[in-house]
Amino acid sequence: MNPYDELERNSANYVPLSPLSFIHRTAAVFPDRLAIIYGTHRQTWKETFERSRRLASALTRNGIGKGDTVAVMLPNIPAMFEAHFGVPATGAVLNTLNTRLDSASIAFMLEHGDAKVILYDLEYADVVEAAVKSLERPPLVISVPDNQLQDVAPTEAITYEDFLKHGNSLHPWDLPVDEWDAIALNYTSGTTGNPKGVVTHHRGAYLNACSNVISWQMPQHPIYLWTLPMFHCNGWCFPWTMALVAGTSVCTRRVDPQTVYSLIREHHVTHMCGAPIVYSMLGAAPASMRSGIEHTIQGLIAGAAPPAAVIESCESVGIKLTHVYGLTEVYGPAAVCAKQPEWELLPLFERARLNGRQGVSYPLQEAVAVLDPVTLEPVPPDGESLGEIFFRGNVVMKGYLKNAAATSEAFAGGWFHTGDLAIVHPDGYIKIRDRSKDVIISGGENISSLEVEDVLHQHPCVLLAAVVAMPDTRWGEVPCAFIELKSGLECTEGEFLEFCRPRLARFKLPKKIVFGELPKTSTGKVQKFILRDRVGSISAIE
Repeated sequence: MNPYDELERNSANYVPLSPLSFIHRTAAVFPDRLAIIYGTHRQTWKETFERSRRLASALTRNGIGKGDTVAVMLPNIPAMFEAHFGVPATGAVLNTLNTRLDSASIAFMLEHGDAKVILYDLEYADVVEAAVKSLERPPLVISVPDNQLQDVAPTEAITYEDFLKHGNSLHPWDLPVDEWDAIALNYTSGTTGNPKGVVTHHRGAYLNACSNVISWQMPQHPIYLWTLPMFHCNGWCFPWTMALVAGTSVCTRRVDPQTVYSLIREHHVTHMCGAPIVYSMLGAAPASMRSGIEHTIQGLIAGAAPPAAVIESCESVGIKLTHVYGLTEVYGPAAVCAKQPEWELLPLFERARLNGRQGVSYPLQEAVAVLDPVTLEPVPPDGESLGEIFFRGNVVMKGYLKNAAATSEAFAGGWFHTGDLAIVHPDGYIKIRDRSKDVIISGGENISSLEVEDVLHQHPCVLLAAVVAMPDTRWGEVPCAFIELKSGLECTEGEFLEFCRPRLARFKLPKKIVFGELPKTSTGKVQKFILRDRVGSISAIE
């Protein structure tokens, strides 16, 4: 027998990886450092840990345990941050809901995920209450009042603070027995029918939280501004990252240039994340808003590759951008355009071209590759050959909840299939060329062209509809609809928009509608590549 095999794993030499361990350490080592700033509210790491333990305790006393789902529909406020620790500490799974969705979408997710509890902000009361009323087995409803939210009527639901009063601040902080246990449930945007429930695990969350630090070279005690929604891929794992580095989270309900610059100035913000639109707004803001800010802010940007104008404007206002790429299925950022020192000597245009690529694997992600989707052989690094982006490693989801077929398809061949088509440059950096499922990325949100087309096809005047991405200086991309009307029928752009408004979330509405015969193949399939060529000369609806 191999003598090395005689050495067994035991409780002294093995502990499952979980990001819950980060807050336990930081609360002990840096108890009095600020964990959260929200308006006039200040909260230390000791207090944040105690409140997270109260939440875990109160949930446990209400029968919540391993395998249960706790949903939250909250903006970037302290309760949302606490939920990232208190919920999984019970063994339950945290389901962060997109605050931009309608009641029907929320109802589907609550039912599909078998949510036992939902915490919600009063701003979303109408949406949540309508969703809950439609369910046969409604969850326990807990409202989260906020004194920064004006003119919002209270509800009959138990409040978050009252709920915490039933919890114990010394509740045991036990790590999962198995690091493969689910930590979070995040729903995709439903590119082919209903949204899919992406299930992630403690191990992956731990590793990607560490990857954020390594890739970004984050120091201890950064001041992080929450311009990225925490509901989006669990804030790219940054709630857990901030616990790891004992940083300070500056929370805000709204993201606008005035607020962002005010918070940067007041709190000396060092780091922030967001979609291209966030940085576009900051770069275009009047100089008076930036007065008094003299330090450099590190910014992660995802979504469509940042235009040169965005990089230039951000540099001029002291924001240094790093481009990352990923999906919900890989915990948010899983690839990064790692900057080479010599790039700093290049002209701005060339730097923007290099920095706009999707790059290389995140430090603790095993691999990202561009492969032939049939043979799974690597495409040559010639900057021309097209393949599909694949991921492999510990920072890949467990799978899709209650969807074995989709899970099997996503993992076929031992890789996670992203559906994004890309090339590989000679230096090994990847660059997306197209999206095989025609997903439109608008302001960091994914929009299914099929979903919008389905709504348009419900209109009695529509013979055929196709939706493609249209470049937009503010949002990156927006939906543009091409509609072929039935013979003898007429309808205006405004009438179609009125038809779509009650059926689609606002950000999914077409920003331009073009009427005419759609280009088709001999078999009747719409040739979307021709429509994409046409959108360059089209202006969006104001």
